[in-house]
Amino acid sequence: MIMSLGPYASFIVTSYAAAALVVVILIGWIVLDYRNQARRLRELARSGVTRRSGRSAVDAS
Repeated sequence: MIMSLGPYASFIVTSYAAAALVVVILIGWIVLDYRNQARRLRELARSGVTRRSGRSAVDAS
């Protein structure tokens, strides 16, 4: 079932392709940033840095 998009077919197809490309780029960016953040957190944990929120109220005194 092929639909005729009329005289604006090239604009419509190009717009959808551009939107799909932007979505793919954003997904890739998020994946790369997640890997980078996870690596940085592992390095911090390995070096002994701890989260302040990990302490209990008794330890803060």
